[in-house]
Amino acid sequence: MATCIDIKKHYKNIRRVLILILVLNWAVAAAKIIYGLISRCSSMTADGFHSLSDGISNIIGLIGIHFASQPIDTDHPYGHRKYETLFALGIAVLLFGLSFNLLKEGIMRIYKPVMPQIDTASFAVMILTLGINFIVMSYEYKKGLLLKSDMLVSDSMHTKADIFTSVSVIFTLIAVRLGYPILDPIATIVISLFIAHAGYDITRQNSRILCDTVAEIDVKRISEVVLAVKGVKACHKIRTRGRPDDIHLDLHVQVQSQMHIDTAHKISYSIEEELKRSVPGVTDVVVHMEPE
Repeated sequence: MATCIDIKKHYKNIRRVLILILVLNWAVAAAKIIYGLISRCSSMTADGFHSLSDGISNIIGLIGIHFASQPIDTDHPYGHRKYETLFALGIAVLLFGLSFNLLKEGIMRIYKPVMPQIDTASFAVMILTLGINFIVMSYEYKKGLLLKSDMLVSDSMHTKADIFTSVSVIFTLIAVRLGYPILDPIATIVISLFIAHAGYDITRQNSRILCDTVAEIDVKRISEVVLAVKGVKACHKIRTRGRPDDIHLDLHVQVQSQMHIDTAHKISYSIEEELKRSVPGVTDVVVHMEPE
């Protein structure tokens, strides 16, 4: 029961962060899109829709968190935490779709140019929203590392891409004021590539977990903890997988060949408890006992 309560509390903290970020992202998106349409600046409008997708990704995150926070049941004996990782890939899909649409829009604007109307307010909107995005990204990334949340880290990468695109839009506004409007659709194309790259990073990181790539954990530390248990002669074939906050590992342990099965079982239990206590993130341990 305590474990169930801890999981609920863990995901409640993540949910609180996502809701706060959602409100800020959509406020930023509204400012960029409205003023981008008024000024007919395609790069600012594109950046606004990118910020809007940040908010949509927050909603995807909230849905994923709902499923990930469910307790262990008969159909999910290892829990539901990978739902968070799975839904994080949904953010990548969203980014790829947005990237394609912006790339198409930028190319069309090159062949059918529109002269943007740039004024002081344009710069004020971009600089203000850039500052908000930087605060949002830093806060969400730190919380993601603290809570070991794939969703928060992936979403912060989404916002990081938004920061780069906002900087490129500001340079574009300067270029347009100097008499180079062609840079507006070019910047839109560059923005689409930034977004696609962010999608690629999210896909690469989360697919490693879903495909059971070796977990990010110190195998040497695991060996030290196991060998410190009384009665253990050696350990080998250490295998790990899973998320940073939900690591599953199995290993082979050698004990005296004449040891009674009861004693060997107690040693196995001690190993499991010590690993869960001493190595952060370990939630499941399978010990294969072997004669020395």
